Amino acid sequence: MNPRKLRPLAFYFLAWTLVGLINFAQNVTRRYYYDDPNPWQDLRYWCFNIFIAALLTPLIVAAGRRWPLERQHLPRLIGVHVLVSLGWALLKLCLEATFHLTWNEFWPITPPITVRREVTLLFLYGYHLSVVAYWVVLSIQTAYRNYERFQERARAALRSDLRGSQLEAQVAHARLGALKAQLQPHFLFNTLNAIVVLVRQQKGRQAEETLARFSDLLRAVLADMESQEVTLARELEYLKLYLSIEQLRFSDRLHVDFDVDPELLDAAVPHMGLQPVVENAIRHGIGPRATPGMIEIRAWREHDSLHVSVRDNGPGFGAAKVEHGLGLGLANTRARLKQLYGAEAELRTEGAPGGGAVVTLVLPYHLIEVRLAEAT
Repeated sequence: MNPRKLRPLAFYFLAWTLVGLINFAQNVTRRYYYDDPNPWQDLRYWCFNIFIAALLTPLIVAAGRRWPLERQHLPRLIGVHVLVSLGWALLKLCLEATFHLTWNEFWPITPPITVRREVTLLFLYGYHLSVVAYWVVLSIQTAYRNYERFQERARAALRSDLRGSQLEAQVAHARLGALKAQLQPHFLFNTLNAIVVLVRQQKGRQAEETLARFSDLLRAVLADMESQEVTLARELEYLKLYLSIEQLRFSDRLHVDFDVDPELLDAAVPHMGLQPVVENAIRHGIGPRATPGMIEIRAWREHDSLHVSVRDNGPGFGAAKVEHGLGLGLANTRARLKQLYGAEAELRTEGAPGGGAVVTLVLPYHLIEVRLAEAT
């Protein structure tokens, strides 16, 4: 027989054996109290009756599965189990009486036991308890079944939450991809337009050099196209390639200054997160000027936050910010920060002391290596 099928039977026997030992111990204690010379004489009786109950327990379990106590039709089901419990107790009584009458010395009571007397004694002392035993087993089975259903609902809810989290992560990843896809064509078209301007101005050598640098920048960007985060050092590489192109356009009118703590070069930043900020500073801060302009890029750490700022000495935001908003680059950068980091990140825009504009990315500080190790 399959061992898995034997486990319930073994459990029934162990449970009923425990019940029988408790009852027998109580009976022995009572006989000792009344100075009975043979307090152990009922051991065979208790053992046999208990094991009969264990053998008949699968019938209770089968009845519980056939007519489970559910809220729907509960009065009818209770009525069914009342009848079944009476029948189960009667079957148990018949088996006990049959064994007692076939073993003359089993029941040491005088005068000799007759069928009528045996059935009467078993009915008086055991029938009602057998009915109660039926309902106890049925109640335990019902409680266990309800517990299993509760656990299954909890597991189903957990699976549903997990699927919801996975779906939310996929939606967030899709949104980030869409925002990033908007930034890259925007950046590419602006750079190509700058090259077209150089060609129209018949600055062929500058146009060729710009194309070469643009090719290097494009290769670097495409190499990390699938990444949403890169190290600050890698982001600064893109930025320097991009600025080298812009410096060809503006010649001596564009000066760039970097002030970055070397210890922060391994910090994680959004891929192509600084380029639209710098592009916005060049377009609105340096482009309108006839005199040389300056862009300062700084990075520093405050507690658990990484601050990266881009400052220009142009006209500042002023009315243009109110009238035209932040533009596609800054708007998308702000949206990406929200998708990537939630409330832990922000994009600040403010006027610079002495004129100009400052755009600061505030990011949660973490290292790319640590983030990858946690992911694996």
